[in-house]
Amino acid sequence: MTQTPTRPTNPLRRLWSWLPTSVTRPVRVLAWLSLALQIVLVGTGGAVRLTASGLGCPTWPQCQPGSFVTTPELGIHGIIEFSNRMLTIVLSIVVVLVFLAVLRIRRQRRDLFVLTLVQGLSIPFQAVLGGITVLSGLNPYVVGSHFLVSVLLVILTTILVYRAYNGRRGLDRLTPSWYRWLSVITAVFVGITVVLGVLTTGSGPHAGDNSNAKALAPRNGLNPALLQQIHSYPAYVTFALTLALVLAVYIVGTVSGTRGRLRRVRFSAVGLLGVELVQIIVGITQAKEGLPVALVNIHLVLAVILVSAMTALLLAQRDTRLVV
Repeated sequence: MTQTPTRPTNPLRRLWSWLPTSVTRPVRVLAWLSLALQIVLVGTGGAVRLTASGLGCPTWPQCQPGSFVTTPELGIHGIIEFSNRMLTIVLSIVVVLVFLAVLRIRRQRRDLFVLTLVQGLSIPFQAVLGGITVLSGLNPYVVGSHFLVSVLLVILTTILVYRAYNGRRGLDRLTPSWYRWLSVITAVFVGITVVLGVLTTGSGPHAGDNSNAKALAPRNGLNPALLQQIHSYPAYVTFALTLALVLAVYIVGTVSGTRGRLRRVRFSAVGLLGVELVQIIVGITQAKEGLPVALVNIHLVLAVILVSAMTALLLAQRDTRLVV
């Protein structure tokens, strides 16, 4: 007579038994969700600023004194700002879930465990930084640092998604050293473009506060027209370098006979070029049209998608060891 296995009665043991023992589809779905929500959060944060709702909830952590939620008196600005705060809670839940999903495989997939742990620790850090943003009256440098932390988190979650699908980093490099150096130089120009974009936004008309604020949010005092021009230079250099990377990866694959091994590199390079092309079109259009809110927010979201695509290209140039 065979005995059927009994389920653990302890709730913690039962939860532990439910956790994945390999990188399954739910793990990958949660990784994608964490990346998608990081990008969406940048978009909703941009909407808060661009709709002048930056002080829609004038206090932190409460929305207003005596209430953690928005009230009718705060109007549409309060709703927009409060919604952005609620999305952070949704992201926090997903981050906890993805951390739990890799907890049982932390020894064989330490890379995923560390990435999810850092992402989890970033949530309270971002919350505090968001509070400082509100309490500082939307100081443009604090707002900019808030965005740059989001950029770093998009990089981290892009690595998480890539590793969940392709395994741990291997020892073999798939591209010549000159191609890797060209990619690194391109990544540097992507970073310069993003930083100059933050400074340009901090000098422009979208201060982010609403008309009910006691004082207009400060600007960084730099010349917005001049910064727009300077901001465009590294963007065009990035585009030219990326075009060279796309052409080079096809040439290298054809000459060396490694086109199959370079498939991910080609895909990542072409994807990066496509994002940059759209970003340049949006950037030129928004400058000519007087910085309309919708285009500025699209430009903002494309900036973090660009960083994600650049990260994917760098990752694709090293072989991986698929350990499930």
